[in-house]
Amino acid sequence: MTYEQTLEYLFTQLPVYQRQGAAAYKPDLSKTEALMGLLGHPERGLKCIHIAGTNGKGSVSSLVASVLQHQGYKVGLYTSPHLKDFRERIRIGGQKVPHDWVVDFVATHKEDWKDLQPSFFEITVGMAFRYFRDEQVDIAVLETGLGGRLDSTNVVLPEVSVITNIGLDHTPFLGETIPLIAREKGGIIKPNTPVVLGPMLTEAQEVLVTMASVQNAAVTDAGAIEDQLPESDLIGSYQKDNKKTAMAALKVLKGRGWDLGFEAVVNGFATAAKTTGLLGRWQKLGSEPTIIADCAHNPDGIRQAMAQLDGYRYAGLHIVVGVVGDKNPERLLRELPRSANYYFTRADIPRAMDPEDLAEAAAYHGLRGETYDTVKSAYAAARLYAEKDDLIFVGGSIFVVAEVV
Repeated sequence: MTYEQTLEYLFTQLPVYQRQGAAAYKPDLSKTEALMGLLGHPERGLKCIHIAGTNGKGSVSSLVASVLQHQGYKVGLYTSPHLKDFRERIRIGGQKVPHDWVVDFVATHKEDWKDLQPSFFEITVGMAFRYFRDEQVDIAVLETGLGGRLDSTNVVLPEVSVITNIGLDHTPFLGETIPLIAREKGGIIKPNTPVVLGPMLTEAQEVLVTMASVQNAAVTDAGAIEDQLPESDLIGSYQKDNKKTAMAALKVLKGRGWDLGFEAVVNGFATAAKTTGLLGRWQKLGSEPTIIADCAHNPDGIRQAMAQLDGYRYAGLHIVVGVVGDKNPERLLRELPRSANYYFTRADIPRAMDPEDLAEAAAYHGLRGETYDTVKSAYAAARLYAEKDDLIFVGGSIFVVAEVV
């Protein structure tokens, strides 16, 4: 198999949640556990930091991994979804897993797991864990996909569990209320294993503190961390909470005997995006007009992104937006400003909401604009109509951002 054929197999032969939605969601860990057995249990003995939450998981993962790497550790990093290249999901020392390794892994094991019928996500988790074990990483930073309790990454025994925040997202799977979602995210808390809680709503924190108490897991409240934190190349005022959460996790690691010097923290924060290859977090794509792309894709994320725009000076605001069709867009649309010019579009995935349906829902909230069949055409139109003193924001879906960064 070539690398292209291997990707085709992964994306077409296996259920892929990011593309198919509920049809690819597995409501238990039995297949993940069986897959780990087929792969020789690479998760066992893996030193790791396990990170869940509604928003900020990728940024916190990047910050922690960057600091550990600057300290000199061999660091594995597993994140999802990818934006441009499948191999973004699995990195060691900031370098993506080699093409040949991916090909060999799938070719070697695909007959073994054929009867198991695992999902795309289960396979990529198994691939990451096996790669990290084969390469003998010192420590791995693992970002959950959806939820926590039933997420395929939740077969590890981490050095520390981290929960960034709790908001309303993936409600058909995780629950319609903050406490219910908190219980699902809190499923990564392990017995006698410290847990870091990022700044979050009180009703979420109370649930998680109770869960931690039952597991005899010591809790560190990242909200109590001082605001005087190192500068970072992860831009945006909303990154302050992510920086606090990352710093709290690093302090817990240090307390568990991991060597973490001051220079590693400063340099790791300063170059987090560059060191780990993180894309789409308040990423500036152009000037005159200013163009910003951000992966915010739920109400809390969009609210923070729109608040960040308040710090910019511009004559007119243009928003290129698309959402996935299996989420109710109403909560997200309420967070968007009526004064902007909208370019409603859809990413090139089956789950994407039709632009006409999105425009109709947006009109109910006083949001007006034109519809475009592709992200490329919507982005081109925004750039055509925007004046040099204007600002273009691209968001609403990770998959929309992926097509412009």
